[in-house]
Amino acid sequence: MAKSNRFLTGKGDASASSFAALRQKEHFGPIAYLCFIAVTVLTLLICVCVGSVTIPFTDTVHVIWKAMIGQPIPDISAKSIILSVRLPRVLCVALTGAALSLCGGAMQGLLKNPLADGSTLGVSSGASLGAVIAIAFEITLPQFPFAGTMVMAMVFAFLSLLIILSLAYKLDYSLSTNTIILIGVIYSMFVSSILSLVITFAADKVKNITFWTMGSLAGSSYQNALLLLAALILCGGTIVCHARELNAFAIGENNARHIGVNVRRVKLVTLVAVSALIGVCVSIGGTIGFVGLVTPHMVRMLSGPNHRRLLPCCIFGGAVFLMLCDLLARTIVNPLELPIGVVTSFIGSILFIVIFYQSRRNTV
Repeated sequence: MAKSNRFLTGKGDASASSFAALRQKEHFGPIAYLCFIAVTVLTLLICVCVGSVTIPFTDTVHVIWKAMIGQPIPDISAKSIILSVRLPRVLCVALTGAALSLCGGAMQGLLKNPLADGSTLGVSSGASLGAVIAIAFEITLPQFPFAGTMVMAMVFAFLSLLIILSLAYKLDYSLSTNTIILIGVIYSMFVSSILSLVITFAADKVKNITFWTMGSLAGSSYQNALLLLAALILCGGTIVCHARELNAFAIGENNARHIGVNVRRVKLVTLVAVSALIGVCVSIGGTIGFVGLVTPHMVRMLSGPNHRRLLPCCIFGGAVFLMLCDLLARTIVNPLELPIGVVTSFIGSILFIVIFYQSRRNTV
C-alpha cells in the first residue's frame, strides 16, 4: 500500500517516468486558483450586466451585494431584471457549465481518450430521451416541479451507460476505450431516431421539445440553481475525490490495479456520478454539447494533466465558457435568442479543431 500511495501522489521512483506529465506545472498553486475564481466571478457579473437592456456594472454589483448580505436593496430601475431574470439564469448557466466540464474531464481521464465525454458516449443522448419522454407524455411527480423530467433524465442516463458498457463488454471483453466510444456514437444515433419517433407522437409539443433539445436555460429559477448546486456538490465532489485514482489510470488499468487501485469500484462510482450529474443538467438545460469535450482540453493547457488540479479547474473553466456562450446566444441576434447548444456546438467544434491541430504540431 505504501507503494500505491507513493504512486498516486506522483512520488514513486518506479513510476517516475510514467508520471512525468502529471508532475508538470508544480508551480500551479493558490494564486492560480484565485485567478480562476476571480475570472469566474467577473464573467458572471458581466453576463448579468449585458443583455437586451444594458445595466451599469456598479449598479449590478451593488444590488447583488445588498441581496447577499440581506440589507435593503436600493431602488434601482433594473433591480427586478437583475434579481428575478438574469442572476438566476446566469447562475444556472455557470453551474451547468461547471458540471459538464467536470464530467468531461473525468471521462477523458477514466477512459484515456481525448474524445470521451458525456455526449460522445451517448449518456447525454439517453438523458435527453428520458426528459423528452417526460415532457411529451407529461410525466410529473406531484408537488415537485421538474422532478418528473429530472428523474426520467437521470434514469435514462444511467440506463444508457449500462447498455453501452454491456454492449462494449460483449464485443470486447477488455472494454477498450475505442470500443466504448464507438458503441456510444452508434447508441447516440439510435436514440436520435427514437427522439424523432417520440416527437411524431407529441406533435402539439414539437416546438417546445425541439427548442429544449438544442439547449436553453431561459426562464431558469433559483430553485433550478439550488438543484444544480446540490448535484454538483454531491456528484462533483465524488468525482474530485477520485482524482488520485484517475491519475493512476494514466498508465493503464492493469498497472493501476497492480499498485492497489480498485479499478472496478472507481470506474463504477465515477460513471454513476457522471451519469447522475449529466442527467440533472440535461433535465434543466437540455442538450448542450461540446462543453465537456472542449473545456478540459483548454484547462489542461494551464493546469497540466494532473487530475488533482485539472478537475477543480475544469469547474471554473466550464462555468466561464458556458456563461460567455450564453451571453452570445442572448445578444448576437438581439432581440432574438439562439439556443445555447447551437452556440456551444459552433464555437466548440472550431476550438476542438484548433486544439487538435496544435497538439499534433507539438508532437511532430
